Amino acid sequence: MDYLPLFCKLENRDCLLVGGGEIAERKARLLLEAGAKLTVNALEFTQQFLCWQEQKQLVLVQGEFITQLLDNKWLVIAATDCPQTNQQVSTESEKRRIFCNVVDSPKGASFIMPSIIDRSPIMVAISSEGHAPVLARLLREKLEAILPQNIGKLAKYAGYLRNKVKATYQSMTERRRFWEKLFTHDRLAQAVANNDSENVERLTNQLFAEPVDYRGEVVLVGAGPGDPGLLTLKGLQQIQQADIIVYDRLVSNEIMNLARRDAQRIFVGKRPGFHCVPQEQINQILLEQAQKGLRVVRLKGGDPFIFGRGGEELETLYNANIPFSVIPGITAASGCSAYSGIPLTHRDYAHSVRLITGHLKDGTQLDWHSLAAEKQTLVFYMGLSQAENIKANLIKHGMNGDTPVAIVEEGTTTKQKVIDGLLSELDELALQACSPSLIIVGPVVALREKLNWFSHN
Repeated sequence: MDYLPLFCKLENRDCLLVGGGEIAERKARLLLEAGAKLTVNALEFTQQFLCWQEQKQLVLVQGEFITQLLDNKWLVIAATDCPQTNQQVSTESEKRRIFCNVVDSPKGASFIMPSIIDRSPIMVAISSEGHAPVLARLLREKLEAILPQNIGKLAKYAGYLRNKVKATYQSMTERRRFWEKLFTHDRLAQAVANNDSENVERLTNQLFAEPVDYRGEVVLVGAGPGDPGLLTLKGLQQIQQADIIVYDRLVSNEIMNLARRDAQRIFVGKRPGFHCVPQEQINQILLEQAQKGLRVVRLKGGDPFIFGRGGEELETLYNANIPFSVIPGITAASGCSAYSGIPLTHRDYAHSVRLITGHLKDGTQLDWHSLAAEKQTLVFYMGLSQAENIKANLIKHGMNGDTPVAIVEEGTTTKQKVIDGLLSELDELALQACSPSLIIVGPVVALREKLNWFSHN
């Protein structure tokens, strides 16, 4: 990121605003609301500035900008209609290591004024780093509609309870679970908003009287095929509540960035031919962390119940009497085919779809004869290394070598690459692809030429 978001405490601190027009007036309101000791310099001032001066809320200095005005200032905003003056203010501020905002000129500024949602003490700031201020404003409007007006009162009440919570609960996990219960307690929130002190006290005492749930649990969450926008809302909620996230290599950094910063992360990634953490050890990690009373999210690419060994992991938890739940994800077959313009079924081409793993336990043989049947689509997971065998067996059991095929590499992501051709060429096509990739075989692949909406490769 080019700008680090900060919330500055400006109460009783000297700040300078250069400019006396309507835009400067908007900036002045924000600084005054923050409690700044404000000096405003301009050739002319709006009537509002004159009123503020009469009310002794700020000091006006009429005339040209002079560098002495920067002395002892914590923060400066240049908001004149003269680019040369704004640049001079920015340059002189930079020399003195004073943060300076230049209105409508982000390149000349050392800080940016974001769009603000004020539910004090809850503050939300949105910035496009100066690239799209209208978009930032539209986002602010959407969030304004979502956030309750009285959420600030609930936040202040939480501050009042902090010392009692610390004294009552010794561990961070206990405290976090108490706060989660408090902030999701609708009746308590309404009582706080209504200043109903009797009900606030009664409901709060009930919360403290209830035992904190010490049981650990595991939630198996499907992260989808790659695009973070395909993560389900319920999956996102569980990720943000997790104490520990156990994740594999198909989970993107964008999705991991959605987790709480204090959540522990355990990487158990695998790739073809190399398992950095054996499956049995992964099972034990989930078991041991849950037995500590922690909320564990097992995050898997795609869907955890489709070639993700999710069932094996849950069997271990079941045998140890550990509570668990499953949140499905969009599996790679569905996501990659959709982002490649390849429908898995179509009335004219395919009446069914078969999902097949390229890695078979104990050398189990596939029913190639049924796989080679007409009017179906085959999707091979983890099949790059078996491309030659897939081609040979399908053709051997009756599938035409001219059947269209596609290999989708890093599907649904910005790095997606699709290699298409014929079944007879599958082994050669596989040499052009890297893991993770999916192989799709069937007449529906021919529709990609018409339906490819995501990319043109």
